Amino acid sequence: MVKAPQGLRHRTRKLLRKRVREKGRVPPLSFILIDYKPGDKVYIIADPAIHKAMPHRRYYGKVGTVVGRRGRAYIVQLRVGSKIKTLFLLPEHMRPAFPIEERVKPVLEELRKIVDEGRKMRQAMLQALKALSPSAK
Repeated sequence: MVKAPQGLRHRTRKLLRKRVREKGRVPPLSFILIDYKPGDKVYIIADPAIHKAMPHRRYYGKVGTVVGRRGRAYIVQLRVGSKIKTLFLLPEHMRPAFPIEERVKPVLEELRKIVDEGRKMRQAMLQALKALSPSAK
């Protein structure tokens, strides 16, 4: 018998499959826009719709450490047995393994400040309009 070919995606039928509600959509921006810093832990979960910088199936579900960036991709190192492997992954193929609230907190505080300033400006404009209107006299 001839041995069957074993290509790059050999035995990935279940791994590289999207769920019904995820089919045909781009990855959520919340995953793509996370700014990973060196030292952050990430889960390596390949998105089958994006073929660039897709990790091999042996790394699927593993936890790696972000070391740096190269263009839009991140350099991730992980330990496989006694070796340390280096992968170049796009953010679509990574999920944070740390609480994301820490990164979102400063952004939310900034947004709250902007909303509060808008409310104050709106109240000041309404008071100015009431003072200028002829029916108020």
